[in-house]
Amino acid sequence: MINSCDKIDPKNISISLKMKFEGSIIINQSIDKVTALFNDPKYLKEYQEGFVRKELVSGMEGQNGAISKMYYQHGKREMILKETVRSNQLPHSFEAFYEHRHMDNIMKCSFIKLDDHTTKYQVEVQYTRINWVLPRLMALLFPNMYKKPARRWMENFKRLAEKYE
Repeated sequence: MINSCDKIDPKNISISLKMKFEGSIIINQSIDKVTALFNDPKYLKEYQEGFVRKELVSGMEGQNGAISKMYYQHGKREMILKETVRSNQLPHSFEAFYEHRHMDNIMKCSFIKLDDHTTKYQVEVQYTRINWVLPRLMALLFPNMYKKPARRWMENFKRLAEKYE
């Protein structure tokens, strides 16, 4: 209980905000082709707006425990994410933890073979930490702001995968 004599340090106030969303898209391409493109960082620029480069920090690229820095440019702002691969079970699934100075999230991707030429690509993203006032407020008031980029990346990835033979 807080009484009027207690001082509250705003740095010690933490609001837990766990936001989770899911999406899926059907890709007219084999699961092998889809997951090969997904697993190759050279294609990230083609479906993630603002992506600049990915640098391996430790481990083996794409393998469990690998840590990489991912650089994005949005206008004049540079964003750097730390990616830690939690589970790479491709061609079936991929899970990674992404850290940024203002927020963290876990992304789980699943690939389901529907037939020899069709794959269902499912994504689940869970924000586990948002520690800056403006992004937290935006997440509460406009959660679609966080969902739209993930959906756009899925649609971009579908276009990329379907153009390769």
